[in-house]
Amino acid sequence: MPNTCPVETPALSPNGCPISGRAAAFTPFNGPYQVDPGEALKWAREEEPVFFSPEIGYWVVTRYEDVKSVFRDNILFSPSIALEKITPAGPEAQAILQKYGFAMQRTMVNEDEPHHMERRRLLLDDFLPENLQKHESAMRTLTRRYMDRFIDRGHADLVEDIFSEIPLTIALHFLGVPEKGAEQLRGFAVAHTLNTWGRPTQEEQLEISENVGRFWQTANRVLDDMIANPNGEGWMYETVRQHFKHPDAVPESYLRSMMMAILAAAHETTSNATANAFWTLLNNRESWEELCETPSLIPSAVEECLRVAGSIVAWRRIATDDTTVGGVDIPKGGKLLIVQASANKDNRHWENADDFDIYRDNASEHMTFGYGAHQCMGKNIGRMEMRIFLEEFTRRLPHMRLVKGQVFENLPNVSFRGPSKLLVEWDPALNPEKTDPSVLDRSLSFKIGAPVREGILRRVVVRDVIDDSTGVKRFVLADPKGRKLPKFSAGAHIDLVVGDYRRKYSLCGDASDTKTFEIAILRENNGRGGSKFFHDNVAPGDVVHIAGPRNHFRLDANAPQYILIAGGIGITPILAMADRLKASGKPYHIHFCGKSRDRLPLLDRVQDRHGQSLSLHITAEGTRLDLDRALSKVGGNDRVYACGPDRLLDELESLSANWPEGTLKYELFSSANGALDSSVEHAFEVELRDSGMTVSVAADQTLYDALRASGVDMPMDCGEGLCGTCETRVIDGEIDHRDRVLSAKERAQGDRLMTCCSRARNEKLVLAL
Repeated sequence: MPNTCPVETPALSPNGCPISGRAAAFTPFNGPYQVDPGEALKWAREEEPVFFSPEIGYWVVTRYEDVKSVFRDNILFSPSIALEKITPAGPEAQAILQKYGFAMQRTMVNEDEPHHMERRRLLLDDFLPENLQKHESAMRTLTRRYMDRFIDRGHADLVEDIFSEIPLTIALHFLGVPEKGAEQLRGFAVAHTLNTWGRPTQEEQLEISENVGRFWQTANRVLDDMIANPNGEGWMYETVRQHFKHPDAVPESYLRSMMMAILAAAHETTSNATANAFWTLLNNRESWEELCETPSLIPSAVEECLRVAGSIVAWRRIATDDTTVGGVDIPKGGKLLIVQASANKDNRHWENADDFDIYRDNASEHMTFGYGAHQCMGKNIGRMEMRIFLEEFTRRLPHMRLVKGQVFENLPNVSFRGPSKLLVEWDPALNPEKTDPSVLDRSLSFKIGAPVREGILRRVVVRDVIDDSTGVKRFVLADPKGRKLPKFSAGAHIDLVVGDYRRKYSLCGDASDTKTFEIAILRENNGRGGSKFFHDNVAPGDVVHIAGPRNHFRLDANAPQYILIAGGIGITPILAMADRLKASGKPYHIHFCGKSRDRLPLLDRVQDRHGQSLSLHITAEGTRLDLDRALSKVGGNDRVYACGPDRLLDELESLSANWPEGTLKYELFSSANGALDSSVEHAFEVELRDSGMTVSVAADQTLYDALRASGVDMPMDCGEGLCGTCETRVIDGEIDHRDRVLSAKERAQGDRLMTCCSRARNEKLVLAL
């Protein structure tokens, strides 16, 4: 790897490998990481996705799949160091903490199994969606009351005037803690953050330790009152009652540590997340105005804000055995800083990862809340608060703007991010409620939990409809206001939604054209009706909806050469791939098949752009494709990409049986998976090992639907077993595979399935969820 940092270092990491210059120079306590940690680690995602930082003594993990894999395995990667001081306290600071009897031990975030899940199950009920709904009215009333204080003033510091106040008030009410002394608690929380995740000097540690000690005493005085009278309302009261019922599972030491930890965590992350969201949206004015016009987009906007500007930046784990992360050997005892903010901008997972897009329908896959057994229990109450804030502000102050010239200033630490100030201004004379008091009566309520991706749709106008070849029309789509559309990568698709029809089509236009999307649709008279409807009813000037782009057919840019195979309308993603390969100077060859020349969509474009690398195989002309011959020279590192009818792909799959794994990639038009027939299917149970839950799946219910109904955040796209988005690891049980994603070899391993279509062959599956 080229060393682009002027610092040269002979130092070795704990696994004996040299430490690169950039890794040696990395510091999370100041500089770029404090401004934008995801952007600051872009170099690492591309060049050194797992590196050792001598500055902090941690392995830094930056890519999405690696971060997710560490979160998923909380046995191999213990959370026990999550609350360990990243900057060790000196003797004088430790003496101060001892003076106050400070004895922070295990809490929900830093305890190992089996104790963690045993306690989590006992204490989860208050966080369930059905039990959170009752807090919405109080949140909205409080938000309006605080806004009334400054709405006619024309300016505000949103952090000081509202975002630092309301989440703390809501948190105290949720926990059952008296509001008296709230301002002091806020100061204590800052000290706790610096003490645990910051790099204070020895002198600063002394003052911080005093505040942390006082925080510990204050929290425990509140707890003593609860223990003496445990009949109050609130989560901490319920925790105390569970202590009396199950003293071994919820010991007093846990109560005392949890009391202090939850008083900080319950409000600080939401306060910061909300301020980050408003900072991000007001710096992306078009998105803010879009929310003002279409408030139904608020849930998806919240998820996108949590992705690009979440308040939880990084978390920590320790390896309990020698292992490997992202191809890098991690020794037993190795400490890991897993940077969610970097994972959230990994272009291997996200299309246009660096762009802010409130229409991103998979934004809820962000790592900000963590993943697996230790995923944030309070995620849905945080979502609810952020949505209410946005709904009230976009309705009552749509003309609000950031004060120019201000700089994002964060409390220096490795794990949390939020501005110390957020200055805004507006003209009170333009407040909508001055001319229309009914504005106050138009509030929207959103279903608690992650937004349903099917409802996240972008409006586009049909600019043109072009007859292309026999049975095929091309549709050119554009933003109604002439704005840029998201960039797309080769192999990407969109969902076209018109009326009751929703279908997926590959993008086949010019990727450099940022103003239009182009798709080609084959009319299928014996299909499910979507293509016929689009052909017969969609005309230039119509406003339709789309979702995406998304890419489950991604082009590997590192192969020595490529063979691209398209059957009929399957040319659409293949053409985009060929365009990309030609632009990058990679060797490729296209095999384009069809019954007759007039049934080859986009033929003129394919010949014009790729004639030197094209072979046509037309049945009517006696040039049918001989796959054995065309693929006889496929090498171990080559890549074969194909899209076409089932018979073509089935033959390719048979031919590739002895190729190295990953050589063949293909995309299907559709699958044979239809509605479930309860007279044929059987019900089964699924044990979620990481969550300690058991979910029943009915005979007429998909596994995915059962998981979502139980409150499990699950990504899914196609719903037909074609894309792999809903892939889940299987720990035990025999699988009835019904997808077209896994190879025969992968199915035989029996360690993963697609929840949208596959099922248990017998009575039970155990999943790593």
